[in-house]
Amino acid sequence: MEISQRAQNMPSSPIRKLAKFADDAKRNGIKVYHLNIGQPDIDTPACALEAVRNVDRNILEYSPSQGYKSLRTKLVSYYAEYGIDLSPDEIIITTGGSEAVQFAYMACLNPGDEIIVTDPSYANYMAFAISAGAIVKSVKTRIEDGFKLPSVEEFEKQITPKTKAILICNPNNPTGYLYTKNEMRRIRDIVKKHNLYLFSDEVYREFIYTKAPYISACHLEGIEQNVILIDSVSKRYSECGIRIGALITKNKEVREAVMKFCQARLSPPLIGQIIAEASLGTPQEYMDQVYEEYLERRNFLLNELNKIDGVYSPTPMGAFYTMVKLPVDDAEKFCQWCLTDFQYEGQTVMMAPANGFYTDPDEGKDQVRMAYVLKKEELAKAMVVLRKALEAYNSQK
Repeated sequence: MEISQRAQNMPSSPIRKLAKFADDAKRNGIKVYHLNIGQPDIDTPACALEAVRNVDRNILEYSPSQGYKSLRTKLVSYYAEYGIDLSPDEIIITTGGSEAVQFAYMACLNPGDEIIVTDPSYANYMAFAISAGAIVKSVKTRIEDGFKLPSVEEFEKQITPKTKAILICNPNNPTGYLYTKNEMRRIRDIVKKHNLYLFSDEVYREFIYTKAPYISACHLEGIEQNVILIDSVSKRYSECGIRIGALITKNKEVREAVMKFCQARLSPPLIGQIIAEASLGTPQEYMDQVYEEYLERRNFLLNELNKIDGVYSPTPMGAFYTMVKLPVDDAEKFCQWCLTDFQYEGQTVMMAPANGFYTDPDEGKDQVRMAYVLKKEELAKAMVVLRKALEAYNSQK
């Protein structure tokens, strides 16, 4: 008996692949600072937690396949605050943003079709493409340039008759890069010229650390029928576990196709939708405090990282991730070594090897992705441990 070729080709998550080593370290009494995963440590809004406590139902029934209309109606008002004009019917509730990506692929791409991503990119974009039988092609961005968008020419080098879509994440995971207005217009022009879909993952729109305006793919004129917006409440309200996302498009044909997949999986999470709907009433004071907290963490982490000999991180302008260049030959080996062979005063660090975010695993071998989702006091301790780990690792040579 053999497993499928699809399963064999499916990459392991660079975010979670070292989890077993972290678990072993914890069992041995070592404190592990998790910089590998975007799991916020900030409390979920009180109104969301109150909604959980006040669930008063005799039956936990299936919800409609497209999600409750009351939630979709409230989301219309939420998006209107960002200048995005929608109707409830243009929003489909999904089981997290991940399912929205997967359904977008399944509805829009045939096996063998090609999708272009910026490299590095969120690893699951590639995993979902394999599930859909699609082929991922990449345009390179460089840590030395702060991961800015390549030229139109670099995109067009990758376009073939099989190219059907471009996928962007804005603000970006894993780099924290924020696309400028001019860069978004360049993407629009490419999409329009070649009649491509534009999948735009915008789950981090609340976390933009610059005065530049937020430019959504939904703001781009002339490609309204091409755009499929991916969204999630996970990071916005620190409620990753409720698994509520959304797929948004004005393209009726795409929505009808997506609904077939929605019906096949029956319904999105009932309790999650109740919590998400309540979360849309979160006071602005909460959002402001969370924003300021992440901004302080970003500034602190970057300052500490760039003080370590041989370490470099550009300044991320959004989300809560940064890509970090380390003075090591193989970051994956270093990350595993930190969990299996190293501890400093009973502590170690867990990071995500960056090669898993590149389409070519030979790239990014001296880089890691870090998530600044820990309190500054924890980040400070993690940076001491990282410095000591690099010293010990490189002294072995």
